[in-house]
Amino acid sequence: MRTVVDLTRCQGYAQCVFLAPEVFGLHGEEGLFYATAVPADQAERVRPAAAACPVQAILLGQEVSSGAR
Repeated sequence: MRTVVDLTRCQGYAQCVFLAPEVFGLHGEEGLFYATAVPADQAERVRPAAAACPVQAILLGQEVSSGAR
C-alpha cells in the first residue's frame, strides 16, 4: 500500500499520527511527515487513520494510482 498526503490540505489535526504512529508523525507542532510505502503490518492501522482525516488529505492504494496524471 502507498500513501500520499496532500500537504496543502493538511491542517495538522494529527488524527493520523494518533492512529498510525509508525507511518505518520509530526515534525514540530504542525509539520506532518509520513511513509509513502506502508509496511504490510501497518495497513490495517493506516486505513482508519486516512478515514479519520477531517480534511480528507490522505490518499491510499488505488486512490493514489488513479489520482496521478
